[in-house]
Amino acid sequence: MNKILSTILRITLAPLIGLLFIKEVKGKDNFPDRNVILASNHQSYLDILLCGYICVPRKYTHIGQVDRENKGWSGFRDFIYSLGEVIPVNRKDENSKKLAFERAIEFLNKRYSLVIYPEGTRTRTGEVGKGKWGVAKFFLETGVPILPLGIRGAFELFPPGEKPKVKKNIRLNIGQPLFFKEELELVKGMSRDSKEYEDVCIKITEKVMEEIKKLTYED
Repeated sequence: MNKILSTILRITLAPLIGLLFIKEVKGKDNFPDRNVILASNHQSYLDILLCGYICVPRKYTHIGQVDRENKGWSGFRDFIYSLGEVIPVNRKDENSKKLAFERAIEFLNKRYSLVIYPEGTRTRTGEVGKGKWGVAKFFLETGVPILPLGIRGAFELFPPGEKPKVKKNIRLNIGQPLFFKEELELVKGMSRDSKEYEDVCIKITEKVMEEIKKLTYED
């Protein structure tokens, strides 16, 4: 999403989201004066709006799935994705996932922030699940810091398979940026297919998920 559209949403949509859903936002000052990889737990479809609420009026993008075809929705979805510079991905297609990864790197290098849900899918229990390595790979390819975000209350408002509820129930907790400078130096010249690189990705991902869990459940 470019700066102009993001600013418009900051003025128009963000206040409405705050009024209808958000009870508290902590750590606003932790968002640095640069782009980030915003890594959040994934509680519901509302998370797209909530992470946008955190990002505006900055330039940002996220990866959106296109593997659920629906004739009544797909055309509108594609229009919104194009307007908001969302990166489409078919999670059942390895080539689509590779292209989405490459496009996300391009956006990060253009100083866009990237919203990512390391769990890869919405929680079915309300609990924070295990993270996948994508968040670590994005960091190691770009050096863009990871900003952890804990969302609480969205699952109760819009659990999978149910209709959404409108209630000022959601708490957003933004953590400190994570830079992993030692790991960034360590992987220089390292093969992306090596066990050593995999171990670094696991270490980073575990640390990110640890921070997200702490922020989610913190009072």
